Amino acid sequence: MTRFTRITLLICSLFFFGKTTVSAQEPSLKNTSTLIRPPYLKAGDTVAIVAPSGILKNRFDEIEHAKTLLKSWGLHTVVGKHVFSQANHFAGTDDERCEDFQNALDRPEISAIWCARGGYGAVRILDKLDFTKFKQQPKWLIGYSDITALHNLFHNKGIESIHAMMCVSLPQDESKIKETIATFKDAIFGTPLHYTLKGSTYNKPGSVTAPLVGGNLTMLHTMLGSNTSINTAGKILFIEEIGEYKYHIDRMLQSLKRAGYFDNCKGVIIGDITRVRKNTTPWGTSIEQLFLDVLGNYNFPIAFNMPAGHEKDNRALILGRPVNLTVTHTKSTVVFKNE
Repeated sequence: MTRFTRITLLICSLFFFGKTTVSAQEPSLKNTSTLIRPPYLKAGDTVAIVAPSGILKNRFDEIEHAKTLLKSWGLHTVVGKHVFSQANHFAGTDDERCEDFQNALDRPEISAIWCARGGYGAVRILDKLDFTKFKQQPKWLIGYSDITALHNLFHNKGIESIHAMMCVSLPQDESKIKETIATFKDAIFGTPLHYTLKGSTYNKPGSVTAPLVGGNLTMLHTMLGSNTSINTAGKILFIEEIGEYKYHIDRMLQSLKRAGYFDNCKGVIIGDITRVRKNTTPWGTSIEQLFLDVLGNYNFPIAFNMPAGHEKDNRALILGRPVNLTVTHTKSTVVFKNE
């Protein structure tokens, strides 16, 4: 072996083993069973309102209403600099929306990040965010729909988050969404959540305790194959959707199924599947039967009628938190563990 060859081999070995050592030191939180719980809010805490997704055109009054609601609970509010920015479909450019969200992640005086609305756009900023400072002082993320992309990211960082109403969900008459507001408040202040769901002949009975994950079906499908796809093994999956054809819903579920998404689930909770679009060729079954046709052969309980999603009655869910799920045909119960 020549001197040149020995030197070349030595350099390659150092490079290879050096890379391996660095990778081994990278923490992987994707399969973490017990997630970090940010501190619950208390009077005097500050909530940041940001818009990581769709445009907030002519929604100034709704943001003011949201600030008033938080103030009534003794909370302070800061509104992101770019919340009312406009960049075509989005509430500002990707960089502007990222700047607001990053600022909310980093500022130590902020205890929760409340998303103004969903729509589309959060996925475009996921890979721009830096969680270095956030990990030193975790805080709650609140939102639903397109915010599922961020919930997935938080889950894979090992942090609980809250699937709940957003700022534009507030009507002038708050009594129209009394339970939505009440459970949102309970979730952020640490009052234990528990729900009794209306029964369904489509329910698949069973009882299980496991962490709750999930959100909007389109977003869960969008994340598939990326590093922000959630590991559903050993977990209860929550699904909601709006404005899709039944065959679109089936297509997404079939894609998830073929990717092994449901293979090791412990249970599934179906929330609101609303404003289902009519195709020229009728699907032929109910939305419940559609889900059972995909999921019915798995050995886990399935509960329908969870009031969470895009309807006015949108109960708060703590994603990443273990829940006791008991399903019968007459009712189901969802009890969040708070210890």
